[in-house]
Amino acid sequence: MNQYEEMKTEYPKTDIYLNEPLSKYTHTKTGGNADILAFPSSVDEAQLLLNYANEHQIPVTVIGNASNLIVKDGGIRGLTMILTKMSKIAVHENTIVAQAGAAFIEVTKVAQAHSLSGVEFAAGIPGSVGGAVYMNAGAYGGDVDDVVTAAEVLTPDNKIIHLNQKQLDFGYRHCSVQENNQIVLSATFSLTHGNPAKIQKQMDHLNELRAAKQPLELPSCGSVFKRPEGYFAGKLIHDSGLQGFQIGGAQVSTKHAGFIVNVDNATATDYLNVIKHVQETVFEKYQVHLETEVRIIGEDVK
Repeated sequence: MNQYEEMKTEYPKTDIYLNEPLSKYTHTKTGGNADILAFPSSVDEAQLLLNYANEHQIPVTVIGNASNLIVKDGGIRGLTMILTKMSKIAVHENTIVAQAGAAFIEVTKVAQAHSLSGVEFAAGIPGSVGGAVYMNAGAYGGDVDDVVTAAEVLTPDNKIIHLNQKQLDFGYRHCSVQENNQIVLSATFSLTHGNPAKIQKQMDHLNELRAAKQPLELPSCGSVFKRPEGYFAGKLIHDSGLQGFQIGGAQVSTKHAGFIVNVDNATATDYLNVIKHVQETVFEKYQVHLETEVRIIGEDVK
């Protein structure tokens, strides 16, 4: 019995797939296969899977909503867990506790329905709560560290620990879980009471801005590059004459230069080649290195 069959036997309630194309789940519609792909629906299931992987020395990769992510065409070895089935959201007075797989957009809707303000900035962010905490996601002047005061995480040795905001060590597109190789299980949002109509109006306004400026009609990995100090990545790319630049099916968006879109059956390699060309061109013209914000994982095709 191979490891896949053994896992299917040991955890019959968990959705587990063999050699599953990750292009089915990434927002770019690209990416190679996961050796084993599992969708735990509870913390207990996630712990059981991690324990099995640790016992059998299988590498583990965790993915949220795969919105700000590029999976290389060679895929991911070992066990990949997608947490989108862990999506419970609970409200306690002015606090929301959301599991890692919950859509960040859904948190903003729940907050508005309970007259809670503070997460309006995230009304159009397509990622999961876990991914948003991991990356300290932000938009339109707001960031996760403005509202997340604690998180429950799973350590590599399968222990559940609680981290306060200081321990999360938020920075620009950074959180301590990145270097500690921890898995976000849930996050606590501390919000303020507000007028639900005003909250909805602000969310609608930001979504209108997003739709007007961003290429939401095409597959993409969201904002590709971090904001360089003193500059805007999109403007640097635009001023470098790179809008519309294309390799294979991946193109620098003609609507927003900070996005790379899949216009014609792009591969992850197409994306990475466009990223490299953009970085080289911008550095040549402006001596500014564009650091990727998008998370790039997996292996190259051998």
